[in-house]
Formats: sequence, structure tokens, C-alpha cells
Amino acid sequence: MTQLKVTQVRSTIATKPKHRGTLRALGLRRLGQSNVLPDRPEIRGMIARVPHLVKVEEVSQ
Repeated sequence: MTQLKVTQVRSTIATKPKHRGTLRALGLRRLGQSNVLPDRPEIRGMIARVPHLVKVEEVSQ
């Protein structure tokens, strides 16, 4: 199963509350933090809401 490594690359200062909530749901709390998540449509949808704040890499296990 493919997994996604999501890294926060931009600050949440001056972003919309929904964007901050989406980052929290992805498990990201501070700049530079990464989280490995399963590659599912729900996760892809959350990433699509905040593409300007995160960097995504595919990780195979």
C-alpha cells in the first residue's frame, strides 16, 4: 500500500481557520513537521485544500 509523507512548508499565520483545521487533521502542528499517512481519497482531498502550505511525497512500504 502506498503512503504519503506530508510536510508543512509554510506557516499558518494569516491563513483561514478552515486551512488551519485541515493541517491539524493531517497531524501537522508546526513548520517543518512531517507525517506519514495512507494514500486514500479522504487524505488526498484534505491535501487538495492546502497545497500551498504542504509538500507531498509518495512513500512505498
